[in-house]
Amino acid sequence: MAVSDAPDLTRELALALRLADAARPIAMAHFRSRMAIDIKADHSPVTIADRAIETEMRRLIQSQFPGHAILGEEFGTTRGSGYTWVLDPIDGTKSFITGIPQFGTLIALLQGELPVLGIVDIPATGERWLGQHGKPSLFNRAVAKTSDCRSIGTARVCTTSPDMFDADGWQRYDVLSRRAAFRRFGGDCYIYGLLASGHCDLVIEMGLQPYDYLAMVPVIEGAGGKISDWRGNALGLHSDGHVIAAATEELWREALEALA
Repeated sequence: MAVSDAPDLTRELALALRLADAARPIAMAHFRSRMAIDIKADHSPVTIADRAIETEMRRLIQSQFPGHAILGEEFGTTRGSGYTWVLDPIDGTKSFITGIPQFGTLIALLQGELPVLGIVDIPATGERWLGQHGKPSLFNRAVAKTSDCRSIGTARVCTTSPDMFDADGWQRYDVLSRRAAFRRFGGDCYIYGLLASGHCDLVIEMGLQPYDYLAMVPVIEGAGGKISDWRGNALGLHSDGHVIAAATEELWREALEALA
């Protein structure tokens, strides 16, 4: 979709911001509290906060756009047409339940397969990144801009955890990241926001689901970066969960070659 063909998303943007605003107090009401932790079929943890946030976001979407589809981490798919809201109520539940404040709420809106809106909201710090197709990304109210890093040798490389890689993926990541200026572990969705604001240069992950990465696409692209799968393909609902985000196209191309 060309920028000139971008849809008018005034109402959708207002709702996306409202969703993020609604999620914050729910998350913070449970953060660093004693709460029950359930283990889902995929062995990932879930809490009352995850479910309560997604329930409220779904309620707000359905009240304003009842014909839109919804894909959420906790409650699956609600059918619709035209637009799809993709929701991760708490990205980084393991951080959330261990008192680490780098968890976030992720909200994406897709028109067909194209992510046209994305929000990365960090309730514990009050930080928010907003991306909209064809427009500059914002960090709170300021324009977000990636760094000018163009090579792995000078890059600050981040990933959430070694545990997210399989053996082959870890070998590729390990070789690449040891060539970098330095590498850091941890951060969940927060590291993508930091990349959009120029504080790290390269994020490489695998094993992600659509609700983990689709909100990142407008945020990273609108900040001047590149984001794709490990083969350089655009990310969509049916991507394989291998994600690379880079501050510049030159760094992105070099990292793709290193991962091949």
